[in-house]
Amino acid sequence: MRGKGYEEIAQHYPHPGWVEHDPNEIWSAVQVSARRALESASAKPRDVKAIGITNQRETLVLWDRRTLAPIAPAIVWQDRRTAGECARLREAGHEQLVHKTTGLVLDPYFTATKLAWALKNIEGAADAAAGTVDSWLIARLSAGRDHVTDASNASRTLLFDIERGAWSEEMAELFGVSLSNLPRVVDSSGHISDAGNGGLDRIEAPITGVAGDQQAALFGQACTTDGMAKNTYGTGSFVLMQTGGRRVASGSGMLTTVAWRRDAVLSYALEGSIFVTGAALQWLRDGLGIIGSAGEAGPVASSVPDADGVFLVPAFVGLGAPHWDPYARGTIVGLTRGTTRAHLVRAAVEAMAFQTRDVVEAMERDTGRPLTELRVDGGASVMDVLCQLQADLLGIPVRRPRQTETTALGAAFLAGLGAGVWTDRDLARLWKLDREFEPVMSRDQADDLQARWRQAVDRSLHWALPDNQ
Repeated sequence: MRGKGYEEIAQHYPHPGWVEHDPNEIWSAVQVSARRALESASAKPRDVKAIGITNQRETLVLWDRRTLAPIAPAIVWQDRRTAGECARLREAGHEQLVHKTTGLVLDPYFTATKLAWALKNIEGAADAAAGTVDSWLIARLSAGRDHVTDASNASRTLLFDIERGAWSEEMAELFGVSLSNLPRVVDSSGHISDAGNGGLDRIEAPITGVAGDQQAALFGQACTTDGMAKNTYGTGSFVLMQTGGRRVASGSGMLTTVAWRRDAVLSYALEGSIFVTGAALQWLRDGLGIIGSAGEAGPVASSVPDADGVFLVPAFVGLGAPHWDPYARGTIVGLTRGTTRAHLVRAAVEAMAFQTRDVVEAMERDTGRPLTELRVDGGASVMDVLCQLQADLLGIPVRRPRQTETTALGAAFLAGLGAGVWTDRDLARLWKLDREFEPVMSRDQADDLQARWRQAVDRSLHWALPDNQ
């Protein structure tokens, strides 16, 4: 890695359950980050050979096709405003058809019900360009020439037929949206568009890689062989298992998703989407003030041998896989007078590992294959205490690469392949191991901890019902 740039963007919560971003702030953050990356690499805009894009996936952006101005705030993947509509569609008996066609479940997490809501409530939405954040960035980078998305992002909308590899008219009709608003679907690697006309700090280069953040992380972890899996510990956590050309239909609450499309050929993955992991540490920092920064979490959690019987279920926006309950709410159980700040922080860290085991076991049931290793990345993966507990709970090695920003790395890999900078044979060589964590906990102890965790989850699932959310 030659250089990097970073710029945080704000989350907005205009109503309970609503989460929004400012699309212009996203674009500005990309511009600032690119400039900083070039500066830290002592590079010039003309040195850029190709651009790769990765993005939060299900978030909906609407913009004017002519001016490229956003017509409304972006509706973020965490937003729950359409929970009632999803419940209505489930009660009407549409869940099975949606799952068969798209590989997904009826949940406000995905884009389709967000777009349907926008068409009813946002002036000008019917004539606007619609897309996920990758489409928005490509529109800005190309000065409006291209309205495209890659297959991995398209597969997260509830509007994409993952067997045919195309937008589904049947799903569009079900959700009450128009395919005319949607971008053209392209490969994840290859010549996709071109940046220019001053759109990105005078960089003029082809855009040759695009993938949703979790699929990009899977590629960045070099999980290109059937049966390999990774977990990205970010704001939420996302476990993806590569299944190659096999489109595995889950009976355990997992999502079947497109991993990427190359040379018009789809590769698939199973995904377990965990809504809140790192965000729980942000809550401890910003909401409760018991840590000063997210970086304190690891040392504080390591200062005690365990959580002393405390379990934190961070269902702040409901629970994702394998439960898919938008009405679940966060719970803390096991508190005693001896519970300390360190125990609460430890419980938040341990919740990441407990949720991951729930998802991995569901994937193993779906595929009939035991996982032999888990590759990990994302901000929280720097915590040795988390990686060791994850290995203990799963009973398999956990492997952390030197470069834990594998989401960006995957976008770079796809772009480099698309631009001919390297070949597929280079991927395994480019992935470098930092540390391997071997399980040391007995299976009985691990199983007992997981069983107690599931008791806590049961209380979370039964706390809030639809009529008293």
